[in-house]
Amino acid sequence: MKRSFCGQDVIDAYARIADYVEETPLVHSMYLSNAQQNVYLKMESLQSTKSFKIRGCLNKMLSLNDEEKAKGVITVSSGNHGVSVAYGAKLLGIREAVIIVPKTTPQSKVDKIRYFGGQVMMMGQNYDEAHVQGMQYVKSHDYTFIDSYYDDPFIYAGQGTIALEILKQNPQIDTILVPVGGGGMLTGIAVAAHQIDPKVQVIGVQTAACPALVKSYQEHRFYEECESAPSICDALIGGIGKLCYEMAKDYIADLLTVEEETIRKAVAHIINYEKFVVEPGGAVGVAALFEKREHIKGRNIAIVLSGGNINETLMLEILNEQAKQRR
Repeated sequence: MKRSFCGQDVIDAYARIADYVEETPLVHSMYLSNAQQNVYLKMESLQSTKSFKIRGCLNKMLSLNDEEKAKGVITVSSGNHGVSVAYGAKLLGIREAVIIVPKTTPQSKVDKIRYFGGQVMMMGQNYDEAHVQGMQYVKSHDYTFIDSYYDDPFIYAGQGTIALEILKQNPQIDTILVPVGGGGMLTGIAVAAHQIDPKVQVIGVQTAACPALVKSYQEHRFYEECESAPSICDALIGGIGKLCYEMAKDYIADLLTVEEETIRKAVAHIINYEKFVVEPGGAVGVAALFEKREHIKGRNIAIVLSGGNINETLMLEILNEQAKQRR
């Protein structure tokens, strides 16, 4: 049976999670705006977990019955989703939360999972390997699985609440740029925006190192797994969700890819000029503005900065190299 969700599901999700998540600011950027376009940054990096993922996780976990909560929860994550599952479990009194992550997960994300009480298990050298091995573990244990992006409508609807906030904070927004990893946030935002105003253009942005959704639509083939070139965007690496593949094309205006070098420039710009800390995967919308502004026609543009869990070593490396290039 094909799974789906609609704009009303997003509205219901917002009512369910509103007391637990931050309504993150929508900040005007004087540096990214010009005479033709006003640019705003949707600061999901300022959530309590420093990532948008908490929205979908809480929407799902608040829907569980007492028996499911008592069993404990488990997930497979590249980091941010795992942090949010651990945090949500602590918030809701779920005593056991097992988080399976790749061995290459940034230490900052592993530390946060453990800080919130999650039990970390490391499997595989990348997300796709961790997912294959992790799902084998999930099937052999009696936990409640919290999907990160594959096909759970509760997760997608929770992520879509970002659009409700953006369009409440500024009803003039006509374009929303959204980072794409598994595609849950993109699909959720696109469905929600269409419910509110079908004229709003939602554009997905992927790193060119791993353009799973772009390839899926170009080749008419569902890339559940996707090989990646070397990338600093750990949160965007791997395949896409089945529900994203089935639904996103009916709601999004465009898909863009950006180069890794441009993403590094975007991270440095956001830290140096906007004065916010953002991880590379969360900066791809700004990178798209740098690299492909001619493809972005809106007058009032919101860019979702989806996460701020950047590794300290990588942050310093990016800032130092960009400073040298400006000399």
